Amino acid sequence: MASVNLLIGVSLTYVTFLFAIAFFAERATARGQVTWLRSPLVYTLSLSIYCTAWTFYGAVGYAARSGMEFVTIYLGPSLVMIGWWWALRKLVRVGRAQRATSVADLISSRFGKSNLLAIVVTIMAVIGVTPYIALQLQSVTLSLAIFAEPEAGALNQTGAAFWVAFGLALFTVLFGTRNLNVNERHNGVVIAIAVEAVVKLIALLAVGVFVVWGVAGGVAPMMERIDASPIGTWEMDRSRWLALTALSAAAFLALPRMFQVMVVENEDERHLQIASWAFPLYLMLMSLFVVPIAVIGLDLMPAGSNPDLFVLTIPLAQGQVGLATLSFLGGFSSATSMVIVATLALSTMVSNHIVMPVWLSSRVEGAQVSGDVRNVVILSRRASILLIIGLGYVYYRFSGGGAALAAIGLISFVGVAQFLPAMLGGIIWRGATRWGALAGLLMGFTIWVFCSLLPSFGPGVVLSSSVFEQGLFGLGWVRPHALFGIEGIDPTVHAVAWSITLNIAAFIIVSLVTFPSPLERLQGAQFVNVFDHSGRAQGWDAARATSEDLMVMTQRILGAEEAQTLFRLEASRQGLDGGLPEPTQGFVQHLERELAASVGAATAHAMISQLVGGASVSVQDLMAVADESAQILEYSNQLEAKSHELSRTAHQLREANQKLTALSVQKDAFLSQISHELRTPMTSIRSFSEILRDTEGMGQVEKTRYASIIHGEAMRLTRLLDDLLDLSVLENGQVSLRHETGGLGDLLEKSIRTAQAGSTEPLTIRRRHVDEAVMLSTDHDRLGQVFINLITNARKYCDAETPELVISVSRDGPNLSVSFADNGTPIPDDDRRVIFEKFARVGNQDGSGAGLGLAICREIMTRLGGDVTHVREAHGNTFVVHLPSQSALAAQ
Repeated sequence: MASVNLLIGVSLTYVTFLFAIAFFAERATARGQVTWLRSPLVYTLSLSIYCTAWTFYGAVGYAARSGMEFVTIYLGPSLVMIGWWWALRKLVRVGRAQRATSVADLISSRFGKSNLLAIVVTIMAVIGVTPYIALQLQSVTLSLAIFAEPEAGALNQTGAAFWVAFGLALFTVLFGTRNLNVNERHNGVVIAIAVEAVVKLIALLAVGVFVVWGVAGGVAPMMERIDASPIGTWEMDRSRWLALTALSAAAFLALPRMFQVMVVENEDERHLQIASWAFPLYLMLMSLFVVPIAVIGLDLMPAGSNPDLFVLTIPLAQGQVGLATLSFLGGFSSATSMVIVATLALSTMVSNHIVMPVWLSSRVEGAQVSGDVRNVVILSRRASILLIIGLGYVYYRFSGGGAALAAIGLISFVGVAQFLPAMLGGIIWRGATRWGALAGLLMGFTIWVFCSLLPSFGPGVVLSSSVFEQGLFGLGWVRPHALFGIEGIDPTVHAVAWSITLNIAAFIIVSLVTFPSPLERLQGAQFVNVFDHSGRAQGWDAARATSEDLMVMTQRILGAEEAQTLFRLEASRQGLDGGLPEPTQGFVQHLERELAASVGAATAHAMISQLVGGASVSVQDLMAVADESAQILEYSNQLEAKSHELSRTAHQLREANQKLTALSVQKDAFLSQISHELRTPMTSIRSFSEILRDTEGMGQVEKTRYASIIHGEAMRLTRLLDDLLDLSVLENGQVSLRHETGGLGDLLEKSIRTAQAGSTEPLTIRRRHVDEAVMLSTDHDRLGQVFINLITNARKYCDAETPELVISVSRDGPNLSVSFADNGTPIPDDDRRVIFEKFARVGNQDGSGAGLGLAICREIMTRLGGDVTHVREAHGNTFVVHLPSQSALAAQ
């Protein structure tokens, strides 16, 4: 065990080294020193995440068992990078344009930002990658066990796998979820992966050089050994070769970890030009010595030795402990980098498409929740990382950890390959629909689970032996390795052929018989023609949103500092000095993309919808789909409605401008008036208090008179300040409502007495008491304040010879309203637009009051869930208080 302890120490030192690299990379990013982090070399090396423990250890074992067939796992990605460069470029452009954070995000965005589709893809990805994570744990524990020999039983592999899983989870949580970055890039993790790519390449090349020149004696003797080995006489199985090449190419595009480094972490689309030849070169170097190592291992190692570990056992057998340690670090790098990036990608998918939608749906406030969405996202991602790595450990335990590494890897490859029809179909076929994608995914996933995943546990574990022999439910054509009664096909080829074929068939057939929604068509046009439309996204009817609500929602997700910076930059771009930007369509689209980078496209779309309410269709979007006659018919009515809407908007803008002009005049008048209102009582208080202080021998009558004046002026000041404070509290939402049940008639009676107390102005009030026999459940004090203000206004401003106020109660189904109608001069139309605004005063008033009463009424009724409106009458004015529905429903 001494060698194992030493190896553990070296591994911990290596992990600490990676921690330091990741930490300093994060610090450099924070300081803006990111040029070297975003180089094409780092990007290319990050793609080496494809080369896991399967390719480091398993490729040699694959060659020892199946000859040159191991080349397929390198050939597929190389063909994609070289021959399908246009597809990769399109995929990266789509991902960047849509701010996609994962495979699930990309697919859901293409098909109408469907969160149902994103959930299905997420669940499939987690299940599909679980065997691959188990493979990495198995490779690390097997390599540790090699160093523990010949001490039998010296290493508890199950316990070792647990601690390896725990360490990987800890590293991923620390450096993958430290912050919720708006661009979802993890520069610290990426540079650590690039370093690991160099380490595993150097380690494999070092072992290969030692085998060829240190053991075989040179290139010529090595070639002779290869010719004499079983590998030299290997014959190609064309069907399996073709299937595995296509499978590895599909997995290279569809693996969540590959999408993470290839699309999400991509800083510059031009990096693909260098990676298109540099990455195949890297794969060639990784595969260069696979055959020599396999041949020497078969010659030197005892019969029954695990060929997956020849990279370790050959140096150990030759007494090269240092080289074996380097080889272990190479395999350790291969395994850890895969687990880290895969769990990062999967945790993002789980958080964005499962946790966040469920959490938001449980909050009745929706997008404007009082909690911090940012913290929920980070916490859910950390929990997801632990869950995903835990599932990998559970699979390792139940599968027994004895299968060949290549076999386990192929199981995952077949699983994630089910994403490819929806991915590629979505970017090349505009007619593809959400239901077609969903049908294809579910069909392919079901076949994969039955034909590949469940049989991997062996007979009698999940599927009974009778299912393998007689078929499910005794149906001979439903056997895992002989579906539809077709026998004699290699199990992997069988699973690939049936799952992908039925996936594509379901995708095409269902897409042809279903019609895409407008949003699906718009997204389809942007995906298929991404190089023409990558700068645009689906439009929003931004007039329904407010900047304040958008700011609140953005702060919940991005944090206060980042949200304020985003809004400040937009305000500056709009030419506004300070304050919040206007919620234009372009800004709402940009905001949706920023939020999508943190919580996913589907969740961001749903949250924006809660505030904006509906999407609009831009002229550019319509032109993108104008070549389809069905689409033209579908949107013709919308175009006509859009024209009318533009006319209405222009009219509303004119009205808004007039209202703003009136408010500006009212504001100036208020500033002048409020200074007068404050100065006059203060002057009186000061003057009379000086008289009281300086006059000696003043009589009691005079003291009482002066003191009364001071008291009256102080009360006047208090009322003004109370109104200002009350309005401020209401506007800021700081008011606490106290619900109670009581009669409407009693509340009106109390309000009338309060409003009439000490009044000298005559006002006749008429009521119909029988209509007031209604019980209300609301804040009676606040509602009473509204009634008092309206009665007081009628008393003060009704200019009829015999002032009269009629209070009436009416009901319309569950709705209840109280009207206050006087017989004074009707308010002019110009003043009616602003009477409920702060500081607004009607032109024919006597100059008293600060213009806050009706504004306070409107704010109170808004907080109570109701409203107050003005109805212009031919003779007089009527203010109607619309009580909230819950109060009306409580009427008895």
